[in-house]
Amino acid sequence: MHWDYQGPGGPTHWGDLDEDYATCSLGHAQSPVGIQRTVKKVMPPLMFEYTMIAPTMVNNGHTIEVNVPPGNSVTVGERRWNLAQFHFHTPSEESIGDRRHEMVAHFVRKDADGKLGVVAPLIDAGKSDNAAWETIFAQMSKAGATPQPTGHFFLPALLPQDHGYYALKGSLTTPPCAEGVSWMILKHPVTLKERDIAAFRRMFPLNARPVQSLAGRTVYESL
Repeated sequence: MHWDYQGPGGPTHWGDLDEDYATCSLGHAQSPVGIQRTVKKVMPPLMFEYTMIAPTMVNNGHTIEVNVPPGNSVTVGERRWNLAQFHFHTPSEESIGDRRHEMVAHFVRKDADGKLGVVAPLIDAGKSDNAAWETIFAQMSKAGATPQPTGHFFLPALLPQDHGYYALKGSLTTPPCAEGVSWMILKHPVTLKERDIAAFRRMFPLNARPVQSLAGRTVYESL
């Protein structure tokens, strides 16, 4: 049986659907999480090296995925991560103080050792004249299983101006739920037009995994 977000293939059953998905049930550092308490500390800033891009877009049956061409990275301390793709969930998979935002984008990155990291800007409905987000959402309804161009836009414009973040170790939020993923959840959300969020929800009414136990993990918050 293929995994899904509801019914017999839903999140509570992921670990039983395939032996490769066992970590979804047995793991001890699963994502997403609910952030209630944090430890504030000085952490390396997120140094984005993002450019003007012309990516491709795919509807993979679970979300809209935007595949980014090489040459866009973020450096955190001594680690440099290359951005591979970003995709969307509604509502936000992460919760902050019991609140789940209307959406979240997960920017998936890989370092030189092949380890994964995710930068996650939360998304709220509000006033927006952001041409970069508009370019993406205007194309979503046309996306299919075959990658298609989305047009050019300035990748840094997708992020909030303040790059403060929460950090913890976690996992992929979809099967196989592999652990060892470095999560950086941006503290300040971006805003999209309500119509854009509604358009995404018509395609994917619910594609968010429930929050998982912290299991003793510490969530760090940048000062």
